[in-house]
Amino acid sequence: MTATHVPGLPVIEDGQLISTNPATGAEAGRVPAADEKAVVAAVERAQAAAAWWQSLGWEGRKVRLLRWRTLLVERIQELAELTQRESGKPINDGIIEVTAAVEHLDWAAKHAKRVLGPRRMRTRMLLAEHVGHLEYQPYGVVGVIGPWNYPIVTPIGPISGALAAGNAVVFKPSEYTPVVGQWLVDSFAEVVPEHPVLQAVHGLGDVGGALCRAGVGKVSFTGSTATGKKVMAACAENLVPVVIEAGGKDALIVDADADVKAAAEAAVWGAMTNAGQTCIGIERVYAVAPVYDRFVEAVVEKAGKLRTGEEIGPITMPKQLDIIRDHIEDALAKGGRAVLGGAEAVQAPYVAPTVLVDVPADSSEIREETFGPTLTITKVRDADEAVQKANDTPYGLGGSVFGKKNAVRIARRLRSGMVAVNGTLTFVGMGNLPFGGVGESGFGRIHGEDGLREFARAKAITVRRAKSLLPAMTFERTPAQVQQIVKALRLLYGRKP
Repeated sequence: MTATHVPGLPVIEDGQLISTNPATGAEAGRVPAADEKAVVAAVERAQAAAAWWQSLGWEGRKVRLLRWRTLLVERIQELAELTQRESGKPINDGIIEVTAAVEHLDWAAKHAKRVLGPRRMRTRMLLAEHVGHLEYQPYGVVGVIGPWNYPIVTPIGPISGALAAGNAVVFKPSEYTPVVGQWLVDSFAEVVPEHPVLQAVHGLGDVGGALCRAGVGKVSFTGSTATGKKVMAACAENLVPVVIEAGGKDALIVDADADVKAAAEAAVWGAMTNAGQTCIGIERVYAVAPVYDRFVEAVVEKAGKLRTGEEIGPITMPKQLDIIRDHIEDALAKGGRAVLGGAEAVQAPYVAPTVLVDVPADSSEIREETFGPTLTITKVRDADEAVQKANDTPYGLGGSVFGKKNAVRIARRLRSGMVAVNGTLTFVGMGNLPFGGVGESGFGRIHGEDGLREFARAKAITVRRAKSLLPAMTFERTPAQVQQIVKALRLLYGRKP
């Protein structure tokens, strides 16, 4: 391992992007690095492939997507092991990730026709001589820019939606997990060998920028808020629409009637799974005073049993270690206390579970995305104060509420795209629910009906079926006919509801 080969840090040599395991430095694989010319060529190939893919119709695409789903199930262990070799993620975590990906792929394939297929719309009284039709047409080529923390399920969300809607896809995997991304593309090609309907282009951030400018019809991005803004800027040059799923600082609220033991178990899972490298991970907890002490005790007990190198994998991006350490140190310097772990928990490439209390609201550990296995727990007076503090952030991705009587009402008040009640992260596993955020967590949706509609343009068609009784849109109308229109308008809509 040379000085330029930091474990986990991607390197481009001789036209190849080299990927290494962040814990061991062992090479996970290498893929061809693309330049701007290669990205443009991939999009051009995708445009031709899209015409063929669309010609298959809803059922033709459905059959092929379900074959891909079955292939993923058959090779679930292989894919999970590859994910571990490249990202360091525990194999069982990789298996669960594939499981969620299969759910989204299956749902999109089976429901695309129902959600996006042509339909006849009810005629409105003032245009009774016309019938309306609505259909959703694919963009042609969709660019998908994926993340490294969940390199399987996260990109498969928009990829499956885009493919089911009739688009071809050019996929730019994260430079930290390109081998997993290429595996997904290669496995799809096994079931759809005729045309390059799904392709990968590899490289650093400049390749993502090139994809935004290469003539795609839409871009779906998952990553940090800062990078998401760069993607938007690149897409804005040609008015390319985007779906942005960016960072989060998700909160869990524990109400007075919550099952404290279950809430603690869920909080530890939500905060520590994937070593805390989860955009919808729980980073803050607001527990009401009557249950606060019991909750903290239960969290410390459960989190203290987790072992780095086993349940807690390495931090995939080496530079993230400094951010995690800085956040912990800032919290402690401003008066917070570590009831588990602390600054010394950061031992590259791992971070041991860390639980902090009494952390002031202006600390980076409360305000900024940490993306590590850390959790702050704050005592609040009641659920109203918990909601106020949970919403006091520019982010708004997911969240969680534990309680009985008022849990759903509390969930509705959280400023976020998703909320799990008496669980954490569970919404990501339901293929029929939309996924996305508000504020600096982004906009647009993947998954579910809303996710399918993101990857198709709504097109309205009106068809005249009879002569107009009340002609409006013509220079042939008479003053008397205009007065008839006004009379009809008053009869239909002039009464107060």
